Amino acid sequence: MIKKVNQMTDNEKLDKLLLNKTTPEIARDLLGMYLEYVTPTGTVGGYIVDAEAYLGPDDEAAHSFGMRKTPRVLAMYEKPGTIYLYTMHTHRILNIITQPEGIPQGVMIRALEPEIGIEQMSSNRGGKIGPDISNGPGKLVAALGIPQELYGQSILDSPLHFVFEKAKRPKQILALPRIGIPNKGEWTEKLLRFVVAGNPYISLQKKNQVDEDWGWRKENGKNKLT
Repeated sequence: MIKKVNQMTDNEKLDKLLLNKTTPEIARDLLGMYLEYVTPTGTVGGYIVDAEAYLGPDDEAAHSFGMRKTPRVLAMYEKPGTIYLYTMHTHRILNIITQPEGIPQGVMIRALEPEIGIEQMSSNRGGKIGPDISNGPGKLVAALGIPQELYGQSILDSPLHFVFEKAKRPKQILALPRIGIPNKGEWTEKLLRFVVAGNPYISLQKKNQVDEDWGWRKENGKNKLT
């Protein structure tokens, strides 16, 4: 008699990814996660390789610092997995809420290694190719074509969602200071940015530091949450 193995649902996998962890832990665990956006003209997506944790209300760099609750940041107070989008210097930025309702913390998705719909992503970026397609937070949102209408929706079941079974495992994760956080005291230098070491698509990556396997373990493709 063959014994059936219970398979986790996507909701259970999201809970395992987000619940009972600190936001920096979640930022680390998001590296290698497959992010997919289903559009009317096709599917685009790839692997998260660069992510920053924001720890409002204590974090001076967070939009929710001091429990700020303007209309723009309301999504930060929603349940974990909520999509939080905002515009900075004309660029839309993608964040995922990480803590229970009322605790406004999240992770900014800084960079993505494209996997599917690369031609469409390049076109969305004005013909850019290689790492310049999506090696920054504004670039990846533009490459995927993420609209503001996804604000407040869930990363589990919206057109923009995780595909858990396609996740990869990094060989090494580096903890670094966040980018573009000047004059915030200790919060400027805190190691709250996490990257897949050796991946060419991380922000400000030097070519001589690119790994031949782009920073992925050989067993990549296995589900990190099983």
